[in-house]
Amino acid sequence: MIPRPYITVVVTLLLALMLSMLPLPDWANYARPDWLTLVLIYWVMALPLTIGVTVAFIFGLLLDVSQSTLLGHHALALIVVIFLVQQLYQRIRVYTLIQQAMFVGILLIIKQLIVLWISGITDNAPDTSLYFLPSLIGAIIWPWLFILLRDIRRRFCQLEHH
Repeated sequence: MIPRPYITVVVTLLLALMLSMLPLPDWANYARPDWLTLVLIYWVMALPLTIGVTVAFIFGLLLDVSQSTLLGHHALALIVVIFLVQQLYQRIRVYTLIQQAMFVGILLIIKQLIVLWISGITDNAPDTSLYFLPSLIGAIIWPWLFILLRDIRRRFCQLEHH
């Protein structure tokens, strides 16, 4: 039987993946936060010995397939971001939510720069000035997402005592 914490993590990551695939009007697509990266950052901070680069790679590939992008495109960017979070999670944990939001915004920009770089190499670079808007929105919603995921973790990821 799969332990309850793993099921909770996978369900929240799948929900984040679905939010990334949800069809939106063209004007709203530019403002869509990077749900998958945000949720992965949270889980790596909360469970750093359990969730890491392998999970980021798998869900990055799923995101690539769902968005019909070059295979490994988002996976590479997620691996870099999640590696940084794994190295710095103890420091990030003691930040206030506002400081965390700023740090998460920087991580989201790093991810988008990697994706932009790969898109530029493959001649698919976006031509919009709103390209980094999802990073800003992700940083803005981070405190509320953090609180929501923390409550989910506290409710569903507690170890059962026999």
